[in-house]
Amino acid sequence: MIKTYLKILLLITLITSSSLISTTLWAEQDKFTENTLSTPPLKNTRNETLSTLLSFVELQDQLRRDITDLRASLKSSSTNTEKADIKELLEKAEKKLKGTTVNIENIAADTDLSLLRVSKARPFNLQKELFSLIEPALKEMKHATSDVRLKSNLREKITYYKQREPIARQALKNIAKLNQANKNPKIRKALVKMNKNWSKQLVFIESEIQAKKLQLLKLESQEKSFTQKSESYFKEFFQRRGWTLIQALLSIIGVLIFSRLVHNLFTRFIKGYRAEKRGVQLRVIDLLHRLFTFLLVIIAPMIIFYLEEDWVLFSLGILFLIAFAWTLRLAIPRYWGQLELFLNVGPVREGERIELNGIPWQVKNINMYSLLENPVTGLIQRIDIDDLIDLRSRPIGTNEPWFPCKRGDWVHLSDGMRGKVTGISLEFIQMIQRGGASTTYQMADFLALSPKNLSKSFRIKETFGIGYTHQMKSTTDIVEIMQKYITERAVEEGYKEDVQNIRVEFESAADSSLNLVVVADFKGSVADIYMRLRRAIQRWCVDACTENGWDIPYPQLTIHAENTQ
Repeated sequence: MIKTYLKILLLITLITSSSLISTTLWAEQDKFTENTLSTPPLKNTRNETLSTLLSFVELQDQLRRDITDLRASLKSSSTNTEKADIKELLEKAEKKLKGTTVNIENIAADTDLSLLRVSKARPFNLQKELFSLIEPALKEMKHATSDVRLKSNLREKITYYKQREPIARQALKNIAKLNQANKNPKIRKALVKMNKNWSKQLVFIESEIQAKKLQLLKLESQEKSFTQKSESYFKEFFQRRGWTLIQALLSIIGVLIFSRLVHNLFTRFIKGYRAEKRGVQLRVIDLLHRLFTFLLVIIAPMIIFYLEEDWVLFSLGILFLIAFAWTLRLAIPRYWGQLELFLNVGPVREGERIELNGIPWQVKNINMYSLLENPVTGLIQRIDIDDLIDLRSRPIGTNEPWFPCKRGDWVHLSDGMRGKVTGISLEFIQMIQRGGASTTYQMADFLALSPKNLSKSFRIKETFGIGYTHQMKSTTDIVEIMQKYITERAVEEGYKEDVQNIRVEFESAADSSLNLVVVADFKGSVADIYMRLRRAIQRWCVDACTENGWDIPYPQLTIHAENTQ
């Protein structure tokens, strides 16, 4: 048995040495082939080829002797374990012999003969191919987290053995108790053997715990802070790959500059390329230009990584592209909607009207960032094209209102507030009353108060009552006289250019008065003195009554006393 093991050990040593020789020879073969292809033949090329062939032939003879010995050992081996080990060694030796034979043929023929050998094509495995592409990045991540994983593994092993230590101790105690109570020599012998086994296990567990604790303590003593490790890792990373990353960044910048130059050429030589309203053909050209720019920005650094043979960065780029493709797969319906909008064939189109945040907007331009404008307020809003997907636009009708007012207009709100609009934004409306007091409303609250714009023109209706003693003339003469008087007074006080119309009419017969209504239309130029005009009309009515001797009634209270007699 010992002779067999020694023989196997000797064969392993021989095969290992032959493997090293073959590795060296194959490296020489690659170097030789490269030199042959890149430089013209020299005088000593043939001698080098013959020397290399001699080395491979000697290696081939050695491998054949090893195979013969292994086959003999396989026949003489008695256990299945030995047979399995010898078979594995035999397969490796035969594989190396086959590779050596192929190399001898290639060197002698001075060309690659692999195309002449018919071999069965391996089935394509997408998962395996993708893993081979991202393997360098995974190895780099594994290397970066090696210390952390090693400490975690040591802690897990310490916990594992600590959980089993009490069990071993309890087993030894139970065996000792049984041994004391036992009088049978056969059972005693079995208990002694069990005690010996459990003692060995306890010693092994304690030694493992101690060893793992020492390893963990050593790692923790040598451990650097997270900041130091991060700094060291990134320093090493950029020292090895800094120039490659700079080249990748420069390639991206070059692509963007080239794209900008192409865009400028399109703008200069294609008529209407930057027009406010472009046709579908120009939009398709712009879309293709953006798409090609995007693809080149992705491909350019990958080409740099490939040419520099930095497979870690290349595989990281592959991981990024896979993640991007997976995200894109889920977002394709959304991107399709954006594509329709960009081509101006979607639900929102340029030059039409949409409503956003309670305000109507005109779509001035649809692009990656679209431009919306409210023509009355002058508000301009730039929004992402994605925000337009759920909206719907419609053609703009004639004389459609865009906003209740503009800056500088005087507005009267339903809560009684009257002031001049001095500021309009997407969030707030600011108004100043006469006297200088400033009031600010949120946009939604302002619109909810139904603002009445006084800046174009407005009407004042004031009711004034006269006594029932003038009942006969209240609907005829008094109305005409009152209208004429108020018109003259308005002209006298400087409102001739601002008054559009003044009319007095009989309104109603109240309990104690006959009511007349003064309807006065003014231009928006006097909207700031709206309340002053109301007071002036009341004053003119009182003056007319005084001048013409008309009495002004007041509410009368009649007390009826009940007769208690």
